[in-house]
Amino acid sequence: MSAAPSAPTAPASPPPPLWRRRHPLVLVLCGAVLVALLAVALLAPLPFSVTHPGLTANVLGERDGEPVISISGAEVRQTEGELRLTTITATSPDATVRLTDVISGYFADDEAVMPRDAVYPAGDSTREIRRHNAEEMERSQDAAVAAALNHLGLQDSGISVELNLADVGGPSAGLLFSLGIVDMLEGDGAGGDLTGGRTIAGTGTIEPDGTVGAVGGVPLKTQAAARDGASVFLLPREECGEASADLPEGLRLIPVSSLDEAVTALRDLAGGGSVPSC
Repeated sequence: MSAAPSAPTAPASPPPPLWRRRHPLVLVLCGAVLVALLAVALLAPLPFSVTHPGLTANVLGERDGEPVISISGAEVRQTEGELRLTTITATSPDATVRLTDVISGYFADDEAVMPRDAVYPAGDSTREIRRHNAEEMERSQDAAVAAALNHLGLQDSGISVELNLADVGGPSAGLLFSLGIVDMLEGDGAGGDLTGGRTIAGTGTIEPDGTVGAVGGVPLKTQAAARDGASVFLLPREECGEASADLPEGLRLIPVSSLDEAVTALRDLAGGGSVPSC
């Protein structure tokens, strides 16, 4: 009896291409690299500083038991109201700021992330930065005194002015120091206070000729001003846009470009007149 013909043998399946066999391994390796890169991004230090609203100080008052402004060689008025300089606080120059800090600072209302070089523009060590800030503050104080006396026509009078605020560094208090000197010597020019009895805050560098210059961190400074009771905030004119974007409720902005403009604006405000606004 003849054997039945055998069924044809199916050809063997070819092995999968090499790329397909390696595909799961490639995915695993790529995922591991991605996780590693993400970890590095999250943990690596970044060249930024995290800043917050800082202290404010009434230049017409006292600091640590000493007058902030001491004037000799001229009669000094008894003032009412306040002129408060404003500051920001920042993480120390050697602090580690990571991506998570940058992200949280972006969404926070009471802090901001700024390039480290914008906060600490000189030197790498804490000692260098403190020395730089102290030098800037000293130059700012000298310019503030010169600007105020020039404004009053008293630059050759022999009046001596001493400013005492050692714990504030940098040049941004210049405008408020000048206004304080003007208020203590002349007031509004008509027997009243330059402040009109209000709590006025502000910021701005100043030159001996009275020019007011831009500063950093204005939105945080407006928060500090509102926190400490100010209803009016003087600022460099070119920083109106930044300050207006996140302005605390009830705080009025007055932009100025010079000490003369600032004095005129405060006199008009005290007298019920119109003043510039952002």
